[in-house]
Amino acid sequence: MQDPDFAEIVSLICKEDARFDKKAYDFVRHGLDHTVKEIRKKEAARAERSRHVSGPELLQGLRAHALEQYGPLTKTVLNAWGVKRCRDFGDIVFNLIEYNVFSKTESDRPEDFADVYTFDDAFVKPFQPAKRRAATLEK
Repeated sequence: MQDPDFAEIVSLICKEDARFDKKAYDFVRHGLDHTVKEIRKKEAARAERSRHVSGPELLQGLRAHALEQYGPLTKTVLNAWGVKRCRDFGDIVFNLIEYNVFSKTESDRPEDFADVYTFDDAFVKPFQPAKRRAATLEK
């Protein structure tokens, strides 16, 4: 169930910036949780309790989360929500930062989300037949 405060904030954001569906904001929120859990698993040896997630780290976590949730339909789902490139995720994140839902460090910038991967590389190629992938790589 969605947090009513979060839903209200997203509704306000969408009134100001209608580029992205409300579901995209919910996905980014859950994707951040997924990313933090994965980072904690990898860094279990460290005593560090909490640390900041960078833009590129979040994008990799969102990619993994999206593929787990939507499989071969990932790009179609994200596009339906208005999310067509990595920078769009950054815009969603910075909209949430503006409303104090997420926080940032002094060095965080929207540009951190630019061109980390293409949606075709991240969400289409993993599902292409091996011959097609090999031909694409040869080009």
